[in-house]
Amino acid sequence: MEDCILSSLNEIPNVKEGQRFILGIDCLSRSGKTTFVKKFEQHFQEKDIPLCILHIDDYIVVRNQRYNTGREEWYEYYHLQWDTEWLKDHLFKKLKSSRELHLLTYDYSSDTQKSQVVRLPETCLIIIEGVFLQRKAWRSFYDYMIYLDCPREKRFNRESETTQMNIEKFRTRYWKAEDYYLKTEFPKKQADMVFQN
Repeated sequence: MEDCILSSLNEIPNVKEGQRFILGIDCLSRSGKTTFVKKFEQHFQEKDIPLCILHIDDYIVVRNQRYNTGREEWYEYYHLQWDTEWLKDHLFKKLKSSRELHLLTYDYSSDTQKSQVVRLPETCLIIIEGVFLQRKAWRSFYDYMIYLDCPREKRFNRESETTQMNIEKFRTRYWKAEDYYLKTEFPKKQADMVFQN
């Protein structure tokens, strides 16, 4: 796997002086993105390229906006888990031009959002990683997109035994949302590179 990751790095255009390059690493849950991103981070740090990594799951909304809303569970997960338009305006639109991003990060322990300031150097590789990154509202902001493709069964087996016991939640919330994403956004087709994991 490591050799495949490192060879794929050669496909990504170089970051030019005075520019920011936006790289998306899109996947479904438990596709192995953490390992993938760590390898990328190590590689670019060794090349002394300024790096900023943003995890889309850091910017979800509070629970009462995404649970028990009266909508179907898959809809809550896909459409309500993030404030898509707010992130478009305050994160994605500002990646190329702003020195600072003023974002709201989610704190799991307190179920609150807290202010975060992210400072961006003029020359920078910005990696955004997470699920559903190629939704229409965000797709045009990436310079390059990698999609990690991993079978559902393999991903589910990576969950803890306790989590696997609640398979009904996967059926009604997560998997239906994933199916909707695959059928409406065609992430494998839209990506610049598909990595089988």
